[in-house]
Amino acid sequence: MSKVYDLIIIGAGPAGLSAGLYGGRARVDTLVIEKAKDGGQIATTDEIENYPGGLEEDSGPALIARMTEQVKKFGAERVSDTITKVELQGDVKKVYGEKGEYHAKAVIIATGAVPRLLGVPGEKEYTGKGVSYCATCDAAFFEDFEVYVVGAGDSAVEEAMFITRYARKVTLLVRGGELTAAKSIQQKAFKNEKLDFLWNTQVTEIKGEDGMMSSIVIENSETKERREIFADEEDGVFGLFVFIGFIPLTGLFEGQVEMDRGYVIADDNMRTNIPGVYVAGDCRVKMLRQVVTACADGAIAATHAEKYLESLE
Repeated sequence: MSKVYDLIIIGAGPAGLSAGLYGGRARVDTLVIEKAKDGGQIATTDEIENYPGGLEEDSGPALIARMTEQVKKFGAERVSDTITKVELQGDVKKVYGEKGEYHAKAVIIATGAVPRLLGVPGEKEYTGKGVSYCATCDAAFFEDFEVYVVGAGDSAVEEAMFITRYARKVTLLVRGGELTAAKSIQQKAFKNEKLDFLWNTQVTEIKGEDGMMSSIVIENSETKERREIFADEEDGVFGLFVFIGFIPLTGLFEGQVEMDRGYVIADDNMRTNIPGVYVAGDCRVKMLRQVVTACADGAIAATHAEKYLESLE
């Protein structure tokens, strides 16, 4: 039988790294497993303004690099592996990867979530360079500029209204002929003087120059007419925010931990329905998904995992 760790953390975004920091600092024998590079969604963000105590003009990769060093400093072990299967019931949890098998008395799920993408040419290249999936993170960067928002549901409309606090003008690109948001939200949106609507419209391509998004191509779904939208000449830049949903990366845990629409259910102490199994970050049911809340989740999960481990002694 392989070594039995006290704690395994699956995922090394802000939630997983925060949990690794607290686990290591508490002298809990901790293993952090990440399949790719550390950071999750924040690793693609050029600038972070709303992380408390963050450095001026701090970037996502820079913030994550400091977190990674802290985890290393406090002794949490690291493994790069893609997890393919988990067995979470029982006193010893089993985590199976492409490179090996890992055992622990407690597990923290910190696998995160990813935005649902448009899937059009140029989207990947200009994410974080004009294209965004987080109004709270990036709306302030477009103060007094024009912004386009893709979506029709509650989140899209609410985020579009939030962006009007900063942008000169916000245009909602709606795939169909009507909004799907709640009627109360729609009423507020239609009263917002800075909010316009383009119906039966979808983005088909995103283009850029000098490393930044410079235009978007839109298509009318009824007439199939296409046109290209450029930034105002005086502005030089504009924003495209996409709010068509998120995909929690929790498929591994289906049938074991309780979920709601793919998000793991937990109490305020990050405990799932399985003793010794916790969840932290964007993959859990929560209202606000930000770096600061992910870090808080990770700290809480690791602290309560420590108490659980003490109860086994």
